[in-house]
Amino acid sequence: MAMLEGKIALVTGAANGIGRGIALRFGREGAAVGVLDISDAAARRVATEIQVQGGRAVGLGADVSNAAQVKRAVETLVQAFHAPNVLVHNAGVMPEGTIDRTSEQDWDRVFAVNVKGAYLTCREVIPRMRANGGGAIVLMASITGVNGFPGLAAYSATKGALISLARAMAIDHAAEGIRVNAISPGTIDSPMLHEFVAAQSDPQRTRQAFDEVQPRGRVGTIDEVVNVVTFLVSDQAGYVSGSNVKVDGGMSIKGEQPRL
Repeated sequence: MAMLEGKIALVTGAANGIGRGIALRFGREGAAVGVLDISDAAARRVATEIQVQGGRAVGLGADVSNAAQVKRAVETLVQAFHAPNVLVHNAGVMPEGTIDRTSEQDWDRVFAVNVKGAYLTCREVIPRMRANGGGAIVLMASITGVNGFPGLAAYSATKGALISLARAMAIDHAAEGIRVNAISPGTIDSPMLHEFVAAQSDPQRTRQAFDEVQPRGRVGTIDEVVNVVTFLVSDQAGYVSGSNVKVDGGMSIKGEQPRL
């Protein structure tokens, strides 16, 4: 049997990169997937990809920082399939800058999407999970939320917040059958990394620097993150809650940062 047979999953930030990889895998593993993204057209495209593969999905255009839009998206998912018993909050933005070089607008936006977005989606989904016997939630944090990262002050702060939020929610909702975990990818070969590298003065040297500090000599792949997320929301992880799972190839243990 597929790992997620019978699950109803909501994945935010699911039109590109890791989010798209999660949504596609969930569809292949038997879940009905709500593909949520700020771009309605992009969300619908990924939903169509899942359907072409023989899965069930619905595209949900919504800004996760907007309460009304999140509520409408969850209601649409419920109407299409049923109440979700899986939630992956993956939506995120990554403004660059040390704290003194981060604009107030960037600070507000990164917290609105990365942290408030988690709050709003969880607030909509948890009562439905509670009413239906439980569920599993994964918050997409980052190794930057554990170790920090040069030039990503605001982003690192939001990811640390998500790790703490996952712990608090895991305790609050354990008796209701709701498991909550965070996952902290390291450097992953994804559109977010590509955009960061392209914005540097020497993109080729920057990418080489990222590879060189990895204990395995390379950055991670989207599939390597998706594998862990899929396990965490499956019944196989039934006694895993309140954890922050690092998927960084050992980079945080090595403790070396790329010299950009």
